[in-house]
Amino acid sequence: MSCGEEKMSDIYESAATSLGLFSSPCLTKVELRVVCKGISDRDALSKPDPCVVIKMQSHGQWLEVDRTEVIRSCINPTFSKVFTLDYYFEEVQRLRFELYDMNSSHNGMREIDCLGAMECTLGQVRTHPNHLDIITAEELTGNDDYVELSFSARKLDDKDFFSKSDPFLEIYRVNDDGTQQLVYRTETVMNNLNPVWKTFKTSLNCLCSGDHERILKCTVWDWDSNGKHDFIGEFEATFKEMRGAIDGKQVQWECINPKYKVKKKNYRNSGIVILNQCKIIKMHSFLDYIMGGCQIQFTVAIDFTASNGDPRNSCSLHYIHPYQPNEYLKALVAVGEICQDYDSVLHFILYSFQVSHDFAINFNEENPECAGIQGVVEAYQNCLPKIQLYGPTNIAPIIQKVANSASEEVHTREAMQYFILLILTDGVITDMADTREAIVHASHLPMSIIIVGVGNADFTDMQTLDGDDGILRSPKGEPVLRDIVQFVPFRNFKHASPAALAKTVLAEVPNQVVDYYNSKGIKPKVPSEFEAPRTFGH
Repeated sequence: MSCGEEKMSDIYESAATSLGLFSSPCLTKVELRVVCKGISDRDALSKPDPCVVIKMQSHGQWLEVDRTEVIRSCINPTFSKVFTLDYYFEEVQRLRFELYDMNSSHNGMREIDCLGAMECTLGQVRTHPNHLDIITAEELTGNDDYVELSFSARKLDDKDFFSKSDPFLEIYRVNDDGTQQLVYRTETVMNNLNPVWKTFKTSLNCLCSGDHERILKCTVWDWDSNGKHDFIGEFEATFKEMRGAIDGKQVQWECINPKYKVKKKNYRNSGIVILNQCKIIKMHSFLDYIMGGCQIQFTVAIDFTASNGDPRNSCSLHYIHPYQPNEYLKALVAVGEICQDYDSVLHFILYSFQVSHDFAINFNEENPECAGIQGVVEAYQNCLPKIQLYGPTNIAPIIQKVANSASEEVHTREAMQYFILLILTDGVITDMADTREAIVHASHLPMSIIIVGVGNADFTDMQTLDGDDGILRSPKGEPVLRDIVQFVPFRNFKHASPAALAKTVLAEVPNQVVDYYNSKGIKPKVPSEFEAPRTFGH
């Protein structure tokens, strides 16, 4: 074995050792709910429209996890949005809650007012939920099923003089200690005493903690722009009662205003609230699909354009140092070591612009596959002396190529192949419009895209593709169906272990796999349904 091969072997051993981080199981899942009190009113003419953004610290950077809905004209908002986070006992998971006034005249987060922020760890929230008065935490019970509910109402009381009421419905769970927890708030239906609210989905954990006989308090309000909503009425229900609408039957409750019931002799109700549909959705996990035989088809595309520099020059990002792997190799090993556990053969395609937009790294178009990450690295090293780097950085063609394979899988209606495209690139892409179009199309397919930025270029466009700052749209305005892009700049991990990079790069993939198959109603196969049992490791 040559000296270079020994060093490459060391990289594998280092990656494999440090990847022990992935064997640490998630201790539990935690639901966080946010309430704000006494928000300062910066605009004397109107109340704030608050929204809270939750971020988690990763390698010194704050990355957005999720955000609440916007509540109009409110200084004491109770948000219905629930944040679900994995809690790891052995990790310090730092959280940041940023409060914004979402002025309706602005569209992006960068144009709105930041009213304040607070930081804590997830462990602090779980241990001292009452100490942080804007956050409450609850450990999930293990029931991951969801319920889909469709409510409407008829003949609600009219609370407005010059128009009809603008009703919305709130559902609260009554806890064991008598406190109430907001589960869901519907949208407001304007000027309508017979509203039909949009169907919504919530977890059974969130709705009733898995207790089908737990009391749910439901309240109907008439929305007012000044935030002082008028009370219409209320009723109590249980999920056991709601299940009566599973077979297409309607379940209904009288909406009662207690004050009217006492004062008005002939008072009957303030309207009827109807549950038109109740559907229980079984949620399957990433492991369910993997154990059911789902293969992760892993495609890698490496940027071989001229901006990388001549591979024979030590300043090149593709330079093969005899003792130190370059950034492309480090990224390949770190991510590939994880992905090959879920795919028996790594399908490796290299995109370049010598003959076509992409070509097989092993120069075998009929069989571009490499056996394992070791074979991938060897093919990468072998091809470098044989090619010349030039051409613009266009990534839409390789996205479309993988999307074509993923579209064939759609017709099978089975969870057998999910496609991950890993793109390693050094700079700004030159086909942004086509790339956005390709990603929007791919968001409908069993496919995820991971982009690792190598070098010190300006990666602003890549952040846009990630969609963390807003919903990515095609040039025609069509939004992505789901977020499938994860961008990570390698420079943030230069001094970190391979596991740290791989963990960040692959963090969103399990949820993306589950979200796709659950949204399509595709269940994982049980082990007895396929011939060969799944094995892990190499």
